[in-house]
Amino acid sequence: MSKQFDVIVIGGGPGGYIAAIRAAQLGFNVACIDEWKNDKGGPAPGGTCTNVGCIPSKALLQSSEHFEHANKHFAEHGITATGVKMDVAKMIARKDTVVKQNNDGILYLFKKNKVSFFHGRGSFVKVAEGGYEIKVAGAAEESLTGKQIIIATGSNARALPGTPFDEELVLSNDGALRVGAVPKKLGLIGSGVIGLEMGSVWRRLGAEVTILEGLPTFLGAVDEQIAKEAKKAFDKQGLKIELGVKVGEIKTGKKGVSITYTNAKGEAQSLDVDKLIVSIGRVPNTIGLNVEAVGLQLDERGAIVVDADCKTNLPGVWAVGDVVRGPMLAHKAEEEGVAVAERIAGQHGHVNFNTIPWVIYTSPEIAWVGRTEQQLKADGVKYKAGSFPFLANGRARALGDTTGMVKMLADADTDEILGVHIVGPQASELISEAVVAMEFKASSEDIARICHAHPSLSEATKEAALAVDKRTLNF
Repeated sequence: MSKQFDVIVIGGGPGGYIAAIRAAQLGFNVACIDEWKNDKGGPAPGGTCTNVGCIPSKALLQSSEHFEHANKHFAEHGITATGVKMDVAKMIARKDTVVKQNNDGILYLFKKNKVSFFHGRGSFVKVAEGGYEIKVAGAAEESLTGKQIIIATGSNARALPGTPFDEELVLSNDGALRVGAVPKKLGLIGSGVIGLEMGSVWRRLGAEVTILEGLPTFLGAVDEQIAKEAKKAFDKQGLKIELGVKVGEIKTGKKGVSITYTNAKGEAQSLDVDKLIVSIGRVPNTIGLNVEAVGLQLDERGAIVVDADCKTNLPGVWAVGDVVRGPMLAHKAEEEGVAVAERIAGQHGHVNFNTIPWVIYTSPEIAWVGRTEQQLKADGVKYKAGSFPFLANGRARALGDTTGMVKMLADADTDEILGVHIVGPQASELISEAVVAMEFKASSEDIARICHAHPSLSEATKEAALAVDKRTLNF
């Protein structure tokens, strides 16, 4: 007999588990279905983010950053460190522990909020009386019926045509997080978030890293001034980044991977590496969902079609996160998950795409919210710009990291903040002030007149706001 629920969530990633918990808090009888497995075959909720994305990559970034600091920067602080070595196996084990702690935390929250968890793959069976019948294919097959369905099945790494991931030589983000030893030579195709972060990890540990990017510009979605500043830093660190390339044949063999490509000048080139990470984007995951059984509409990319409120073409069926339009970001999925749960309850869920922050956790970190200067120019918007370098910030000097700047863009007439762009230390944390300010439609003068702690990196944000009106205090 089918088990009855008010809300069934298919997918236990950031969008799914958050939606399930919020729906349960609002008084609904909720089930969440997720198929991720740990190395023992047990449940591992949290989706790509927790298992092979945001969380494990940050663990490796932190470990590799400690290693680089010990080898290259401790001396300037008067600390002598000799014979520093990296135990890659232990680093990977620590990463796995961090992941498991997050998995277990989600299972605890399900229990605390009385969310029924089902371990397996969820798929539509048919439209049923009172909603939809959902099959769970796990250790034991189960049948559930839900009045409201929230799809949060996430996305998968996009492979190069003709070059599938084997996760040994040709790696997706999954394989890139499980490399057992430092490769002498590492190749990456794509200079997006995953490419830069994973390239940074293995470069710090001693790999010779080459990134091949098809676009003629570096980080095209980032403000041009910020992107140039970031590239200067990466070049100095030893990341080799080639832009405007056209990748040709890729061959794998006992010695590694061989890539032929044409550079920006049209010259034939080749690259031999021990391992190759392919980071050319992600595709919505609807594999095995059996959308045909109920007539759920997909677009030409394979994403589930939704309106501004995340409603699909079917009554009572919603979709959030990577499997729908919009940026493929964990925190975007979380916001949509909360909003949908509240909409089901008759409330007014809120998601503002204009104030979703973006972060690349390299060193220096890159973070931004709102529009770039090139976007404002293209749209014909009159604006004012102000920037302030960390080189002139006292806290940054004390940290020993003065790379980068804070840049603020504001409307020329109203002074409303239109975008904030940061490259430098702790940019991922600093951007939150800009997100709050923009959500409340603050002016650059509002930020300039707020008291910021001294000395702090956040003073650079205040200085950038002052610079919008050609003023400065220069702490």
